[in-house]
Amino acid sequence: MKELILGTAGHIDHGKTSLVKALTGTNTDRLKEEQKRGITIELGFASLDLPEGTHLGIIDVPGHEKFVKNMVAGASGIDLVAMIIAADEGVMPQTREHMDICSLLGIRHGLTIVTKADLVDEELKELAKDDINDFIQGTFLEDSPVIFVSSHTGEGFDELKKELEKISNQIPSKEKSWFYRLPIDRVFTMKGFGTIITGTSLSGEIEIGETITIYPKGTKTKVRGLQTHNQNVEKAFAGMRTAVNLQGISKGMIEKGEIIATKDSLTPSYMIDAYFTYLSSNKKPLKNRTRIKFHSGTSENMGNIILLDREFAEPGETIPVQFRLESPVCCVKNDGFVARSYSPVYTLGGGFVLNPVPAKHKRFNEETKELFENLKNGSTPEKILAVIKNSGFRGSDLRQLSICTQIHGKKLDQEISLLLSKNLIVTTDKENPKYFHKDIFETICNEIKLKIEDFHKKNPMKEGINKDELIHLLKKGINDKIFLKGINSLVKSGETIMDKNIIRLSAHKISVQKDIKDIKNKIVNEYKTSGLTPPYFKEMEKKYSLDKNTAIDVLSLILKENLLVKVKNDLFFYYQGIENLKKNVIKYFEDNQEMTAPDFKDITGGVSRKYLIPLLEYLDMEKITIRIGDIRKLRG
Repeated sequence: MKELILGTAGHIDHGKTSLVKALTGTNTDRLKEEQKRGITIELGFASLDLPEGTHLGIIDVPGHEKFVKNMVAGASGIDLVAMIIAADEGVMPQTREHMDICSLLGIRHGLTIVTKADLVDEELKELAKDDINDFIQGTFLEDSPVIFVSSHTGEGFDELKKELEKISNQIPSKEKSWFYRLPIDRVFTMKGFGTIITGTSLSGEIEIGETITIYPKGTKTKVRGLQTHNQNVEKAFAGMRTAVNLQGISKGMIEKGEIIATKDSLTPSYMIDAYFTYLSSNKKPLKNRTRIKFHSGTSENMGNIILLDREFAEPGETIPVQFRLESPVCCVKNDGFVARSYSPVYTLGGGFVLNPVPAKHKRFNEETKELFENLKNGSTPEKILAVIKNSGFRGSDLRQLSICTQIHGKKLDQEISLLLSKNLIVTTDKENPKYFHKDIFETICNEIKLKIEDFHKKNPMKEGINKDELIHLLKKGINDKIFLKGINSLVKSGETIMDKNIIRLSAHKISVQKDIKDIKNKIVNEYKTSGLTPPYFKEMEKKYSLDKNTAIDVLSLILKENLLVKVKNDLFFYYQGIENLKKNVIKYFEDNQEMTAPDFKDITGGVSRKYLIPLLEYLDMEKITIRIGDIRKLRG
């Protein structure tokens, strides 16, 4: 059975809900407030089986201007629209705004239904028809039927069903997709079942027992039960109005505007790239960074629209933009969206997602212009390369490439293999591959070399830079594996050398400035002549007016040459003095079984407690002696 979604559209009180009830027997105004006030506030749902086998899921949307955001949510996933216009009132403001929204979201099939035909005579019908023909001229409904009906008398309903059948047969079946998506338009609980969400299945299929992800939060849950059009089913497919009973999820953990999808299939993003059509009905130019409401699927997100190649957009223009949002959205390439003004609220325009997970772009930038052109008009390899290059240091995985190009499975694998064979991209590993553009990889390698070179200039007495310190100095967000691949590439080419975690350029030789070398020699000589009563190193810093970094470099150089031995923090001894002390202690134990602190003081020539205790603890640490109470013995 063919599954399609029919959406109503039109001004408030033009009879949308009455039409659906007369057509299906279902009153879509389920809320008490809706029934009391006689207006639709939330989305309503019904269904209709056409004679030739097509099943229509019907979404009845609000007509009041205050509830246009609910109308936009309902328009997500619509295959054909019924534009409702009352015969006694004709085209009204919300009729026009709903038409704009349907056009912006890419709806291309539908018809115009003129309700309340029983309230007007033939002359008024002709006037209404002329008004409607002027209104639909130049829109996707221009060549579609215009049918007069009366929900009260039943006039026109046979013709309406025939036209719905005819239009439904013209709409192609939905293409298969590798993943399932359902934007949530309603959340409620039912006793004995728990939390249930509803929405229109946009792509793929879902089955009972399947693990799915709730986006953008990333919460995992299982499908406990499924219904389509009030019937229990094992599976649900694209094009169906679907109710999903979720396992282990309370009502407060999920909300309208979120998406359920195949596990780990989507990527939340705070930015969206698109070509944006600024409606010709707008009265003034659109300014860069205008605050907007971004509608996609059933979600509404606050943000700003960034005009990438100009300061203002004139009404009717289609331009490259980047939406920067205050909360994340989960879109796929070619998803329709609508942007509305912040205050007062009206529809600015809309379009289709070009890149659902872009990097932040610079304005008036040639690379950004080239990226947009490749994503829109490029060949398949050019589109894939554009996405990979735009992902920069982060790299792209197969999931991201799929949602950014709408290419997946074997086709995507083949394209990736071809790009790898031509060395246009590089990859990090086979199990969970990330792909990087060759230009990005070259940039990473050059960045690594520049950072190491800069480190050598600032630290001429150090052998090299620690790997962890180097990655910290590079641009934020760099993938660890591509960093290591860059290092390995430079090592393989002979440009760098890595010893354990220390990386240096091959040409680097430790250089010591003459004055630093003189200071080093003077400090070493002071320790040499002081024997077992050396100065603390901070005294040397003060004596030779060394800043902290220079002092560290000098000390590192001395220790690298093994000229001093560290006994305690800031306390060092000349290496020969320590070696002689070790020999004297061992010689003492040739004639004695144990050694007291006074005995050790005699061995050292009478050093004070300031040096005596640290030296005793050092001998213990070096496992020459072992302390037992107040005495020490020679270790075996």
